[in-house]
Amino acid sequence: MLDYEKEADAYDATRGGEARAAAAAEAVLGLIPDGAHRLLDVACGTGIVTRRLAAARPAMRVTGADLAQGMTRMAAARLPGAVVRADSRRLPFPDRTFDAVTSVWLLHLLDDPADADRIVGECARVLRPGGVYVTTVDKAAAHDVGSDLDAVLAPRPRRPAQDEAGAVAEHAARHGLRPAGQTSFRGFGQGRSPRGTIADLRRGWFTVLPPGDPLTERFAERLAALPDQDRPRDDPCFSLRSFRKPPAG
Repeated sequence: MLDYEKEADAYDATRGGEARAAAAAEAVLGLIPDGAHRLLDVACGTGIVTRRLAAARPAMRVTGADLAQGMTRMAAARLPGAVVRADSRRLPFPDRTFDAVTSVWLLHLLDDPADADRIVGECARVLRPGGVYVTTVDKAAAHDVGSDLDAVLAPRPRRPAQDEAGAVAEHAARHGLRPAGQTSFRGFGQGRSPRGTIADLRRGWFTVLPPGDPLTERFAERLAALPDQDRPRDDPCFSLRSFRKPPAG
């Protein structure tokens, strides 16, 4: 996994910036009822999406939480007094605190399905009855847009996707959450180019292809043979799922 303490300063610029954040926030808000009064953004990162959630719903109190100190520092600058440092597997909030909980680009980072289940369970725990949990699913699959670059990378080794939509739905059901909706949004500025992907390979972004490994270099050589080395291929389209906690009684 990437070191998000080191990634914090460059995170937004390398992940689509404000355009991607705007698309993500709009899609997330489309799955959150208008009457929600309190929202928790789990793994809020730099707060670039969290800030937009708060700005779009001034009457809704938005809290961000992230484990990486570098991320919480940047998020706190965007949302003063509304960001806490916290492990998403053990959220520091009482039961039934929030009307909505979001986790955008979190579950795909995990290696252990038990951790994914714990996180979904914690999100369910802090939800009020009738509240909604919204999360991204199938992030790695979204980056396969059917390009020549994807064809080169197709045989690479992959780790199991802990954010696979079916698995997330199973975790949600185990913690009493019911499917409530789904949508998608474009990952503006995240279309991959061959040259950029080579750089990502060599800095460890493809987590089962270590930098310097002979297999990593073989993929880099194949990517280097593609045409239009600096032309980004199509942007990915990310998926969101929402789950509702049944009303009390």
